[in-house]
Amino acid sequence: MTTNFPPSAPSDDVTHVASGAPKINVLAGKFNTLTIVKQLDFGVYLDGGSLGEILMPTKWVPEGKEIGDEVEVFIYFDSSDRPIATTMKPKACVDEVAFLMCKQVNTVGAFLDWGLDKDLLVPYREQKARMVAGKQYIVFVYLDPMGGRIAASVKVERYLSSENADYQPGDEVNIIVWCKTELGFKVIINNKHQGIIYANEIFKPVQPGRKLKAYVSKVREDGKIDVSLEKPGYEKVDELSQIILTQLIKNNGFLDVGDKSEAGYIYHLFNMSKKNFKKSIGTLFKQKKIMIEEAGIRLIPE
Repeated sequence: MTTNFPPSAPSDDVTHVASGAPKINVLAGKFNTLTIVKQLDFGVYLDGGSLGEILMPTKWVPEGKEIGDEVEVFIYFDSSDRPIATTMKPKACVDEVAFLMCKQVNTVGAFLDWGLDKDLLVPYREQKARMVAGKQYIVFVYLDPMGGRIAASVKVERYLSSENADYQPGDEVNIIVWCKTELGFKVIINNKHQGIIYANEIFKPVQPGRKLKAYVSKVREDGKIDVSLEKPGYEKVDELSQIILTQLIKNNGFLDVGDKSEAGYIYHLFNMSKKNFKKSIGTLFKQKKIMIEEAGIRLIPE
């Protein structure tokens, strides 16, 4: 969907305020805090620094905002390549990865729903294969350095950092699941780096496009990053121990599960691996919070 807005009206038709402040650096494709400098019937104009005055149509102007007030807005471009400000939140900003639905394909490229009035273009040169309307794709949102337009690419690896990542084992990161491999799933870490979750360490539903919290397991010499969906070390054990205690309380202090139970049954009960379950009940036993019986585990009353 494309929306065209009227050009700026002559200065004698608007209420405005002059600004002698230095030009601000406005980033297209990102959120910016800008000042209202003009008011018109169809919206307000914001001080867009090097981009000039930027229109924010009336439907997006927060109630009660006046000249001189600041507003947090997202900047994109209309069909005539004029900058537009909105308080709507897109599904992804420039330099971010997202899982977006393809709405239509034409002679220019594919157009994705990214949550704004104007759809997001994926040029044909940024497609690995011809995209199909109705399908979802992992894409990287970028600002074209030549034309200055906001666009997206399915060739995500081209835009990820090739420099060694400054992560330490145990660091919490945000990931989006990218694609399945023979080893597990490729993931994109903090919109910047490529990583992997190994199949034998996945104990919850995972599919491309899903956003998750994860933890760095290892940064290899070649720069590749292993991540896990569970916290490492004692911190993880403590968290998982609490899950077991909660389930025991819900089940009148007893569960028919132990270290000889099937891994699938343990995952069904606690959403954790058998290895982590065994560590957790060992911790709880040492803390004298549970008894480990032949038929299962039992909560010790306080």
